[in-house]
Amino acid sequence: MSPNSKIILGIDPGTVIMGFGLIKVQGQQIEMLEMNAIKLNAKKDMYERLGIINKVIQELIDKHQPNQMAIEAPFFGKNVQSMLKLGRAQGVAIAVAMANDIPVSEYSPKKVKQAITGNGNASKDEILKMLSHIVPLSQEIKHFDASDALAVAICHHFNSKSFTPKTSVRPKSKQKKTSEWENFIKRNPNRIIKP
Repeated sequence: MSPNSKIILGIDPGTVIMGFGLIKVQGQQIEMLEMNAIKLNAKKDMYERLGIINKVIQELIDKHQPNQMAIEAPFFGKNVQSMLKLGRAQGVAIAVAMANDIPVSEYSPKKVKQAITGNGNASKDEILKMLSHIVPLSQEIKHFDASDALAVAICHHFNSKSFTPKTSVRPKSKQKKTSEWENFIKRNPNRIIKP
């Protein structure tokens, strides 16, 4: 792999359905390598399901050799048991990445939606539609968990691009103020669709 390329594994954690998406970034080009979701039998023992998550993520790492992993942070709901289960699934995914020396970044669902669509309250359909403009989707989506995981990987790529160091900084008093939208366009020129 060239020094200008990277492979990012995106994970949408879950103990019933876990989504994953892998992208390869070469310069400005984003290529989807794989995207899917594993459906875990809710009747199986919780620890058995966590073992399957561990095994699947390790197989993905062995197959694609990602440089980075991005994972969606759990959103805080009222059901404490669901949060606990989700946290365990996320912990297993992170542990597998760390055991393979892969750095992990976490993104809130709102941050992922904002990065992909420009709207932190976008629907799953809107995210999927925008994903199809960003990267060619070579397969049909069976579970939104898969497209959510792909969105997490792409969000990480966009986020890591925006933190490139600047060579010179003007004094604050003379800096031109720009809107968040203008900054978004400057950081992501390849996402603008011209008529």
